Amino acid sequence: MQAKEYDYYTPEEYLEFEINSPERHEYIDGEIIPMTGELPNHNRLVLNLASALNFALRQQAYDVFVTDQRLWIPKQRIHTYPDIMVVEGALQLQTGRKDTITNPLLIVEVLSKSTQTYDQGNKFKFYRTIPSFQEYILIDQYSIHVEQYYKTESNQWIFSEEDGEESILKFHKVPFEIVLGDIYNKVDFDAE
Repeated sequence: MQAKEYDYYTPEEYLEFEINSPERHEYIDGEIIPMTGELPNHNRLVLNLASALNFALRQQAYDVFVTDQRLWIPKQRIHTYPDIMVVEGALQLQTGRKDTITNPLLIVEVLSKSTQTYDQGNKFKFYRTIPSFQEYILIDQYSIHVEQYYKTESNQWIFSEEDGEESILKFHKVPFEIVLGDIYNKVDFDAE
């Protein structure tokens, strides 16, 4: 499929375009947006946390997915690729799709200079329209700093943050905790 001369695409046109594209793109209510390549530290952070989560949650009713797993946010008409998603129980897929999840419990994003404002603002607002979504973790790739939001039974979101290698990040919606030094293992702040 060729890109159109105008900027509006249906979700179906986006999916056809995306499946045939060598690069990944997000879809935001009619607009197709190319995703930039990630730096090594970004990938280290995703790999470190996703590996630890996957190992800790093995043999339990959770699935851990990383960057290439597409998410559909129907109320906002958005297709996106979170850095890490955890799904509890059975996968729910977008109608007619086998490659697009709709029911994450937990989402993790690694912040970059180009995505930080979006990830902390509108993207979080969009994620909150997903009924199953209960916890959001934001990892800074330029310093040892993690922000955490989790949803309470009264539909409020609680915020906390952790700094420093010895700090422990305790998840609220999955049985998991990790020392920040393990998340930041091999991250070279001087390299980027």
